Amino acid sequence: MNPAITSSKSKAELTSVNSEMTGNENKIINYGTDPAAFDSAVTNRHIIFLHNKRVLSDDLLTNMKYLFALESEEIVKTVISSGMGHDESYALADIYSRKADICRDEKAMSELYSDMCIDFAIRMAEIKKESAHSIHIRKCIAYIYQNQNADLSVKGLAAYLGLNPSYLSKLFSKEIGTTLKRFVTEARISTACDLLKNTDLPYIEIAYSLGFSTQSMFIRIFKAQMGVTPKTYRENAFIWK
Repeated sequence: MNPAITSSKSKAELTSVNSEMTGNENKIINYGTDPAAFDSAVTNRHIIFLHNKRVLSDDLLTNMKYLFALESEEIVKTVISSGMGHDESYALADIYSRKADICRDEKAMSELYSDMCIDFAIRMAEIKKESAHSIHIRKCIAYIYQNQNADLSVKGLAAYLGLNPSYLSKLFSKEIGTTLKRFVTEARISTACDLLKNTDLPYIEIAYSLGFSTQSMFIRIFKAQMGVTPKTYRENAFIWK
């Protein structure tokens, strides 16, 4: 085993590291309003990444790649909750994931990690500068993507945000350009597509996990959105692979 990798951290040590990471994520997201905090955050995350002692592989480079993937996922969750689009966030993370896959040494992985943090931070700065979306709508969208099996009706979302349902409905349509109901449906179907392509979960489990009351309702709405049934979509996705 590479001496740079030690045994897993104690529960207390991991809690401390996770706390540091969360704080640094927030500083990176606030880059547009606090550049000094951003510089410190990237440096701190970089140090944490390099010295993370979680053992996911006995090979150091492979271990770094696994940790890179976990870090990338946490950053994506944070930027989505702060206003970056779901598709944009994951597309950017996927780009860096592919770059990480072809890294051949630890130095390259270290530099790539810094590049990823900086890239996300700069994009978040632009979003904060240019986005016309209100805080209510950003919170609404983040909640939709992170709680797709919850009550995502207008009333349910309004209750979560503490807003009048009619006001939320009008505000959402004005800022996003589509109805809240349609947005929720498209978000759920987009996630369903990912699950159909990348897992072998039964259709009924996918349906319930995404808030559909029955499998038949899921199939009907999926076909209306995608033009094919979930079964056909999964079969085609398998062929494309």
